[in-house]
Amino acid sequence: MAPARPLVLASTSSYRRALLQRLGLDFQTAAPGIDESPFPNEAPEAMVARLAAAKAADVARDHPAALVIGSDQCAAVNGRILGKPGSHERASEQLAALSGRRVVFYTGLCLIDSAGNRQWLETVPYAVEMRSLASEEIERYLRVDRPYDCAGSFRSEGLGIALFRRMEGEDPTALIGLPLIRLCDWLREAGLPIPPDAPSGRSAG
Repeated sequence: MAPARPLVLASTSSYRRALLQRLGLDFQTAAPGIDESPFPNEAPEAMVARLAAAKAADVARDHPAALVIGSDQCAAVNGRILGKPGSHERASEQLAALSGRRVVFYTGLCLIDSAGNRQWLETVPYAVEMRSLASEEIERYLRVDRPYDCAGSFRSEGLGIALFRRMEGEDPTALIGLPLIRLCDWLREAGLPIPPDAPSGRSAG
């Protein structure tokens, strides 16, 4: 059974799409058209909350009857934001710099219900403590996972787990980019049954 309300994920990320599919809800995806540049001296947790809300609001304008999910994530060490490496060389440098250090992932999550004039917004942190990494180990890992589009230069849902000493947080899905525990709470408040009456696991768009 399809949900009573249309559900739209304001993202084209394959990672977020796969996470949302786990809930068994029908949903669409739409690409937000916003400037994602950080503000000067903006704290990581404030930036991701602002961008998550902006993404959801941008897509909600074209889907006024829908529940719209926006999310944004960054990784930070001692408050310094880590970008996506984009190349093997930069990923190798980034992992070497993170060796033995604690990385905090901040995920901004927003749900907009335009029809009900409601908005939920929160930043969900999740921390990873990295092992001490030898250069040969870093090279072997990068050849396998190729995490060049991932902040921090690793895929936690892939072989990246082998680089960790420990993980710390309330919701492991926040590490991948869409905190499902918090999202499920909000969707229930918005009137969607979770788990759904008849999970379909389908998505469109």
